[in-house]
Amino acid sequence: MSTSIQGTPNDVDTETRVFQVEGMTCSACSARVEKILAQVPGVAAAHVNLALERATLTVAPGVEEGALAGPVAAAGYRLNAIQDDRHEPEKNPGQSRRDRIAMVVAICLTIPFLLQMLAGLLRGWTGFDGHMPVYAEAMLATVLQIGVGARYYRSAFHALRGGSANMDVLVALGTTAAYAYSGYLAFRLGAAAAGLLYFEASAIIITLVLIGKHIETRARRSASRAIRELLAIRPVTARVRTADGTERDTPVHALKAGDVVICRPGDRVAADGVVLRGEAEIDEALITGESVPASKHPTDNVIAGSMNVNGFLEIEARAVGSDSTLGRVIRLVESAQAAKPAIQRMVDRVSAVFVPVVVGLAVITFTAWALSGAGLDSALINAVSVLVIACPCALGLATPTAIVAGAGVAARAGILIRDIESLEQSNDLTHVIFDKTGTLTEGRPVIAAVTPLAERDEGDLIRIATSLQQGSEHPFAAAFLRMATERYLALSDVRGFRSVVAKGVQGDIDGTRYLLGNRRLFEAYCPGITPPDVPDDGGFTAVWLAARTDAGCAFLARFDLIDALRSDAVEAVDGLRKLGVRILLVSGDAETVVERIGRQAGVDETHGAATPVEKERIVSRLAEGGAKVCMVGDGINDAPALARATVGIAMGSGTDVAMETAAITLMRPNPTLVAGAIDVSRKTIRKIKQNLFWAFIYNVIGLPLATLGFLVPAFAAAMMAASSISVVLNALTLRSWRPGTR
Repeated sequence: MSTSIQGTPNDVDTETRVFQVEGMTCSACSARVEKILAQVPGVAAAHVNLALERATLTVAPGVEEGALAGPVAAAGYRLNAIQDDRHEPEKNPGQSRRDRIAMVVAICLTIPFLLQMLAGLLRGWTGFDGHMPVYAEAMLATVLQIGVGARYYRSAFHALRGGSANMDVLVALGTTAAYAYSGYLAFRLGAAAAGLLYFEASAIIITLVLIGKHIETRARRSASRAIRELLAIRPVTARVRTADGTERDTPVHALKAGDVVICRPGDRVAADGVVLRGEAEIDEALITGESVPASKHPTDNVIAGSMNVNGFLEIEARAVGSDSTLGRVIRLVESAQAAKPAIQRMVDRVSAVFVPVVVGLAVITFTAWALSGAGLDSALINAVSVLVIACPCALGLATPTAIVAGAGVAARAGILIRDIESLEQSNDLTHVIFDKTGTLTEGRPVIAAVTPLAERDEGDLIRIATSLQQGSEHPFAAAFLRMATERYLALSDVRGFRSVVAKGVQGDIDGTRYLLGNRRLFEAYCPGITPPDVPDDGGFTAVWLAARTDAGCAFLARFDLIDALRSDAVEAVDGLRKLGVRILLVSGDAETVVERIGRQAGVDETHGAATPVEKERIVSRLAEGGAKVCMVGDGINDAPALARATVGIAMGSGTDVAMETAAITLMRPNPTLVAGAIDVSRKTIRKIKQNLFWAFIYNVIGLPLATLGFLVPAFAAAMMAASSISVVLNALTLRSWRPGTR
């Protein structure tokens, strides 16, 4: 969608660009990068997601990548553009390898310190001192501090130079204090300093932080697995049949609408299109969430990224690249995952002042302990513990990891959430309004009953009625043709066929003139003769068959047609009721039809004969009364109500207008996914709140303990790492969610 940058002489159209950001370690980093990018001329909006390590920018056309990457690089981070055709969701492989090497080196150098600590604990039992020589401690600690720990100094320097403070500032301050104090004692006392040094504190902190970041990165990557799976199924090349009949391999990004694409068993469909020739079973699970392969025949639609299981297809490309269904799915999921909810903006404000407050608290702790007479070493160690325990990583990860996981599993189930506001609003819904046709019903009429009105065989009556419909494209004609096919009835030739708009059809079969239609057809062609009434329980559309002779019209049969309830409609309504929402059915069909479907489905309230304007008014009336309304529809006539509702949900089988208007799109025409959309939204918001609780509770408990001297630096580092890991692992539990699970 095009937006504009306001405040200029002429509003300028904008475009959205996505970048990978490397080097961020906590929410303070992401806030810093976001602030820097927002200040670049030509940038209308900037959103930086720590969990995805991604920046989403709204910029004026012509803004060069260098103008964006330069200020970010000056702050100590790296900005790399993500192109549609070469999306790289993983972290830079070279950087990942260097991080693993640094972690392994740090572990190896820290093991002697851990053995020394263990020997000290067992000294009373073994009598073994276990202290390394002072020079050995100093050498190992120096390699760790200056070599492995150099990354923290670089990051802290860039942050402080930019006027902000991040996690690395705390790590650098804490480890440097312990290392420098121990180095001072080693230089002053020499071998006599054995047992008085705190090199192990700085070594263990650096190592635990590295291990924690490694585990956290792997877990974050797992949380975004759904989007990576979607990216992975995009074909790179397509086999295209040229005008002269030959075939050639073509990059998918070079495909054009109208190209004929060859798809063999095992191939991924390269573009959205229509089958021209061939038959196959297509696995669309990763796109629609439907696990059963769909049979495809000529004139059927296929989706880019789906897998050809066992057949040969020639496909005419209709939508390619980012315009395909898969491209739109990826774009929507990325948009939802990259955005920030209101609660995250509050957390960002807290994180912005968190590090300076912690540094101040560490200074107060050091001063208080020093003045109390506890000694310089105790004051220093307690201050270091305060610095280390208070890392704000968990705060920055609490919201985005849950959103990434929640939006990802929803997409895998066939639920596309357009933006984070929709996710938040779905959490509070009180009413769900269904349109009838194509949502709770099949969207195609079926013949529910045949009532003979003359001494004629039922099969013969169906044959005559269906033969009359052969030349019609009316939905009712399809219902007759399906019934005739099921009964293996041979159709007759029709002469003098005529379709009467909104009334019915007529034609000659075997020399007899037949009419098939509603009451208005017979009022026009059989004046004075009224179709006989046949008792029913309401909700049907009646169609009569009559033979016309010189003596008038003789009615032969009545066919009752109904748009049948979906097999999963009752399950969908029950699922919503368990979520505590009120369910309404609103449709433009007759009151009797809507009431019948409503009774069958078990909804709470029905409204029939509703125009698009009246649907919108019903939504507005509920909203004005304080209700949070979800509208579910699939047609153009549902668009006003979808737009007015708190959350609009469009069935993926519906019109583009409905899907563009709705906040959530269901890739399968399955109404049970409506409850799934609400449920996954509620679970995601719940995970965000749980994560924020865990992020804060570590600091609420840990900071007072560190200030009062009950935490050694090594244990504080372990708690700090555990806080980030627990937040990410809690978000990962969303990956087990499936529609219908509780």
